[in-house]
Amino acid sequence: MTVRNGRAPGQARSAARLAAVQALYQLEMEKPELRLLLDEFHQHRLGAEIEDVEYLAADVNFFDDIVKGVDARRDEIDGLLTARLAQGWSLSRLDRTMHQVLRAGTYELLARRDVNVGTVITEYVDVAHAFFEEREAKFVNGLLDAVAKDVRQ
Repeated sequence: MTVRNGRAPGQARSAARLAAVQALYQLEMEKPELRLLLDEFHQHRLGAEIEDVEYLAADVNFFDDIVKGVDARRDEIDGLLTARLAQGWSLSRLDRTMHQVLRAGTYELLARRDVNVGTVITEYVDVAHAFFEEREAKFVNGLLDAVAKDVRQ
């Protein structure tokens, strides 16, 4: 395995995914102008040290693609997720962070065919572990697997 600057390849994309979920959450809650939100993350969060915690450098282009892509295709993404939720469930019942994890994962399944399905699902299960317990991570796994069957044939 090649390591660059002390980091293995792929860590920059993993960091971008986690940051994208955080940015999407902020976009959902505060509704800032997208350009300003992206600039805030570029300047102050991606690869920054905040309160003595050093954040991994993220693949900025990948981060931007996820955030902009989810924002642009929100209705389509939510439709795919709604179709795969259990009967009686709606997106409004989901935790808002969970909703952003699922949106970002669904966007990658839809638009990033350069990333294989297994990688997308594994990465967003890992993101879910940053916020939730094992049960919720399994929910992410199952729902993204179902969405993948709809959008990747």
